Amino acid sequence: MTDVRVPTLGESVTEATVATWFKQPGDNINMDEMLCELETDKVTVEVPSPAAGVMGDIVAQEGSVVSMDALLTTISEGRAEKPENEKKLATQKDNNVIKANTEVISGTQNSDIEDAPSAKKLMAENNISPNQITGTGKEGRIMKDDVLKVVQSAVIKTTENSPVSRAPSAVEDADREERVKMTRLRQTIAKRLKDSQNTAAMLTTYNEVDMTEVMSLRNEFKELFEKKHGTKLGFMSFFTKACCHALKEVPEVNAEIDGTDIVYKNYVHMGIAAGTPTGLVVPVIRNADSMSFAEIEKSISEKGKRARDGKLSMDEMQGGTFTISNGGVYGSLMSSPILNPPQSGILGMHKIQDRPMAINGEVVIRPMMYLALSYDHRIVDGKGAVTFLVRVKEALEDPRRLLMDL
Repeated sequence: MTDVRVPTLGESVTEATVATWFKQPGDNINMDEMLCELETDKVTVEVPSPAAGVMGDIVAQEGSVVSMDALLTTISEGRAEKPENEKKLATQKDNNVIKANTEVISGTQNSDIEDAPSAKKLMAENNISPNQITGTGKEGRIMKDDVLKVVQSAVIKTTENSPVSRAPSAVEDADREERVKMTRLRQTIAKRLKDSQNTAAMLTTYNEVDMTEVMSLRNEFKELFEKKHGTKLGFMSFFTKACCHALKEVPEVNAEIDGTDIVYKNYVHMGIAAGTPTGLVVPVIRNADSMSFAEIEKSISEKGKRARDGKLSMDEMQGGTFTISNGGVYGSLMSSPILNPPQSGILGMHKIQDRPMAINGEVVIRPMMYLALSYDHRIVDGKGAVTFLVRVKEALEDPRRLLMDL
């Protein structure tokens, strides 16, 4: 018999939640076949079978919290005799159907049957007797929907008989609501963002950038760029380069507070915020300040795909020194991004929109984007924050500055 245990989850991660079991006890299992999925604060971890055989009982049910190396289930040698089991299940099912039909015909309900807890609560709140309700659950069990039908029927009759207005009842809306437990990722996002607001002296400064030159440069070279480097030329590489350039001049935006010390980072590990079906994640591009445009684009593309597929490792989302968040892809015109602790700065990109601008005394239409820099005012002064954003603006409006290091 082989134990199936919680694998190593990553640095500083000691527990996970069992999200989904793909297999059930008694199933035949192949080597490396996925048994279940675990959810940590940052990533989803699939647990493969370490051996072939028959799966034993589930030790950790869905929704339970497990620590590293905890037992999940076991795999026994051999193969299960499925046909015989299926016959037994079919016979049992037939017996249950006959039993249920007999009870319906006789018009009686077994007093030993336990009604749904939610149904009991609703009956108590509305002073309804179980004898007034016909249960639709297994063996006549009264379910929440059964009680709601009776309550709503009474409400309709009361409304018809009395035109007097009344306050809306919570019971009427109960069947239109859905309560879902927050995932560990969503809980972590909520906690970290609130901690950021409570800890940092966060302030946001704004500017706008004329995207004419970047768009022109991109349109001119995008086909040649993709042909040579095998990846598309997007806007993120320009913004990453511009931020790395500005961080050299204003290093406190790339620093963090450690107790009573300020730790200045002489490198840039750029976090690129990415929205996924399960929530926001921030994969990190290490040493972005020493990478070429092509290397940045390839890294962003690869990590973005892994993020959407839930395949990022913990190591790929740790150690960032500065973050870029692109709300413009969702149509945001302006927003104030929240810091990603312990970082001291985050740049918010927004939607590119044609707007009338005064250029050399004339009104012309230009593709404009609002930029937002949220920063920790404990170590970044207003002058430094504004200077950083202006340097980003200048580099984007004249990309030649990036080549000349100006």
